[in-house]
Amino acid sequence: MFWRLLKTAIFSMVAPGTVGVLVPQLLRDHRSVNLAVPFALHLLGLLLLTCGVAIYLWCAWDFAAKGLGTPSPIDAPKVLVIRGLYRFTRNPMYVGVSAMILGQALFYESLAIAIYLCAVITAFHLFVRLYEEPTLTRLFGAQYQEYRRNVPRWLV
Repeated sequence: MFWRLLKTAIFSMVAPGTVGVLVPQLLRDHRSVNLAVPFALHLLGLLLLTCGVAIYLWCAWDFAAKGLGTPSPIDAPKVLVIRGLYRFTRNPMYVGVSAMILGQALFYESLAIAIYLCAVITAFHLFVRLYEEPTLTRLFGAQYQEYRRNVPRWLV
């Protein structure tokens, strides 16, 4: 378990850390936050960022503890994870990372981060459709097909 968690932590810093934190920080305007913008917008941004991080961490834990793997495609879970947040969407990690990016776009009032979010969501969707779903169908067969029938790909 220790090694799975270590590999998960390393992957999380590299992939979701880059996509969900580093790139948005590089895209933001480094001026101070405009206090004339309603406080609620900044608060909503922080809430989305925090929730996104929590969602990702919960799912990464489930991959290591219940799935016996990591979020990395080269060390994917050996057991199909369908509990926890996976009861509500088949892709909660991507939802979490997207929430992190949206939160930063709102907090920093950044159009550049919002446009980046659109590109990231498109890339996530294509990756899920073209790689993950066919791979999971091949690996888990009928169990994954049943899961697909009962749980939406995204939130709806």
